[in-house]
Amino acid sequence: MEKLINSFKNCGYDAHFVKTKEEAFELSKTYIKSGMSVGLGGSVSVQEIGLLDYLLNKKDITLFNQYEAGISMDENIKRRKQGLVSDIFVTSTNAITKDGKLVNADGSGNRVAAFCYGPTHVLVIVGINKIVEDVESGFKRVMEVAAVKNINRINNKAIEMGKEPKYNLDNIANKFSWVKADDEKGRIIIILVDEELGYWNIP
Repeated sequence: MEKLINSFKNCGYDAHFVKTKEEAFELSKTYIKSGMSVGLGGSVSVQEIGLLDYLLNKKDITLFNQYEAGISMDENIKRRKQGLVSDIFVTSTNAITKDGKLVNADGSGNRVAAFCYGPTHVLVIVGINKIVEDVESGFKRVMEVAAVKNINRINNKAIEMGKEPKYNLDNIANKFSWVKADDEKGRIIIILVDEELGYWNIP
């Protein structure tokens, strides 16, 4: 695991390895300072370690929460844009290669944009299940694991809200990116967790 973390650090990332979700949560909190503005990228992993609830209840930050119930689509878009110039953008990645390439797909594009440019820092919570051999394997995971399960999650939520489920493999992932490295050292913070998080691999 040390070799893996060193590989990530060689890409310019501030990289850490922890054993449990609880450790990931405690380490994550140290990056969220009083007075910060915080952007969000949709992430089951962030929810699973307890970080999303922490952010929602933290009163001394400005959270650009586009997922808040009852806001208009205009407000939703505004908050996504604000997140892209935040002090820290909190998310996960669809896959990460053993040599540190971050592989992602997105619908609206705010999450893939944040990896490339914008927020002062990007905090990435990564389960051990998201490690892949290469970029090709990463995009395979995107389409065969993450996209499929995200479609089910979003469509089921729409049904619960009395809305029409509209997502499929043709429209769930409109924008793709892979980040080879970041020359702004430490901008991207990787917390690798020795547990499966987010969308688990299909056996």
